Amino acid sequence: MRTGGLEMMHSSSAILSSSSSAAAVIALNLKEATNWWSDVNESPVWQDRIFHILAVLYAIVSVIAVIQLVRIQLRVPEYGWTTQKVFHFLNFVVNGVRALVFIFRRDAQEMQPEILQHILLDIPSLAFFTTYALLVLFWAEIYYQARAVSTDGLRPSFFTINAVVYVVQIALWLVMWWKPVQLMVIISKMFFAAVSLFAALGFLLYGGRLFLMLQRFPVESKGRRKKLQEVGYVTTICFTCFLIRCIMMCFDAFDDAADLDVLDHPILNFVYYLLVEILPSSLVLFILRKLPPKRGITQYHQIQ
Repeated sequence: MRTGGLEMMHSSSAILSSSSSAAAVIALNLKEATNWWSDVNESPVWQDRIFHILAVLYAIVSVIAVIQLVRIQLRVPEYGWTTQKVFHFLNFVVNGVRALVFIFRRDAQEMQPEILQHILLDIPSLAFFTTYALLVLFWAEIYYQARAVSTDGLRPSFFTINAVVYVVQIALWLVMWWKPVQLMVIISKMFFAAVSLFAALGFLLYGGRLFLMLQRFPVESKGRRKKLQEVGYVTTICFTCFLIRCIMMCFDAFDDAADLDVLDHPILNFVYYLLVEILPSSLVLFILRKLPPKRGITQYHQIQ
């Protein structure tokens, strides 16, 4: 019995020793991972590398958008600035400006007065909102036209909403310039979080409505399945990206560790912009790559 007890004690000691060793290895790995994260964040070389990678990715998306714009123009030259053309043009501009900002990210951080830094980093985000709000408008027009409901008020509403967003943001910039306190920075970021949530709900509302309407079409309807997939995928992608932006803006406003407007958070910048702008834009451009037919295009009317 005594021998059995000793064996059990030795076995327990071995298990405890093994557990302690495993815990030590895990702790060491976590420490090394933390050190790696800190080393990359604090290294000017890695900061520039990551920002330049973002610039290249944005430039690729911008080139894809302008190529698609040219293809559409060559396909239907008789139409003016249709919703589809404006959408691709805005994608070209937004991603092109983002590419330039990240190429000169270090220089932008040194701009004075500081309000210029906020303007340079925020304007592409506002333009991104306008770009995808245009897609919501397009879907809303299709939905109401299919239900024989007047769409006269949709475009004025689109321009009014965008005007309000830009006027409020400009007012916040002016106040931040006049009185550069942290509270105004927080208010500005929370305002953009609200704008992003509004955009996410817009996609959920009109993308969801259009999806459900298409589901009720006869199964044999031409292009029904493809259009269902297109609307479903784009709605999911855009709703998710604007929701992530909203959540991240809330963290950015109150947590210095989540600050996106500084040079020493390059990894966070890379993950954030990849998830909320680069990937969504790339996927949406791919999904909407189909060219319009040459004739009889009722939905591609000119923007007034």
